Amino acid sequence: MSELKSGTIAIVGRPNVGKSTLLNRLVGEKISIVSRKAQTTRHRIMGILTQPDAQYVFVDTPGFQTRHTNALNQAMNRGVTQALAEVDVVVLVVDADRFDAKDKAVIQLLTPERPVILAVNKIDQIKDKTRLLPILANLAGQYSFVAIVPISAAKGSQLDDLLAEIRKQLPHEELLYGEDEITDRSERFLAAEFIREKLFRLIGDELPYAATVEVERFEIDGALRRINAAIVVDRQAHKGIVIGKSGETLKRIASEARQDMERLFDGKVFLEVFVKVKSGWNNDERLLKSLGYE
Repeated sequence: MSELKSGTIAIVGRPNVGKSTLLNRLVGEKISIVSRKAQTTRHRIMGILTQPDAQYVFVDTPGFQTRHTNALNQAMNRGVTQALAEVDVVVLVVDADRFDAKDKAVIQLLTPERPVILAVNKIDQIKDKTRLLPILANLAGQYSFVAIVPISAAKGSQLDDLLAEIRKQLPHEELLYGEDEITDRSERFLAAEFIREKLFRLIGDELPYAATVEVERFEIDGALRRINAAIVVDRQAHKGIVIGKSGETLKRIASEARQDMERLFDGKVFLEVFVKVKSGWNNDERLLKSLGYE
């Protein structure tokens, strides 16, 4: 039997436990956007890590929503439950110092058909290390985990241990993707995500989740990419917030997003970003489908 192992791994957890940071660290590239705000990740995003003896196909899922019921959040929750049903292994990510009812709601979704590894994240933030063992003991009683691995996604700590535990659960399979592939998502999709990340990071709490990004043009001309993108907001008042005084906020969003794109795409990017108002976009099933929500 071949020693090579390949399989799919869902990274799940409540909002804001560090799932996207973990995916980016494991893959070694920024393919999933990150901010300190919950609900930053809205799509299932696949990241691929290929090593000599294994290929890990990670699925970064949105944080499972227990409060909001609009069409956007329903689509996000469908993405979580679908991922759990389709993968070979599940990695449940929890915050080492903040386990609560929202985490338990995610545990309720788990099934015995899939091995579940618990990744206890943010251990670097626990200053008194004597507290760690009681925390791990409490978490061990919450579910029949096949392994529990304390990690710090932000610092990259003990990720080799996590990969080793995941590999034990993967099937003996040939590569599912090419050795040089790092994601199943298109450049067009990633461009929209980079813009949305800057929106989250730069606007702060003034524009919580009433915005999305729609790429209206994506053309490749040699090594140059020409991209036109619309930031879609829910209200007219939000438009002014995104644009900012003398257009400074919008310019900064575009500039920082363009730099991320050029790093990942390895080429020059001409990016034009504008803002348009579409009331109730997060309940518009047709628009959500065009943005990649199923």
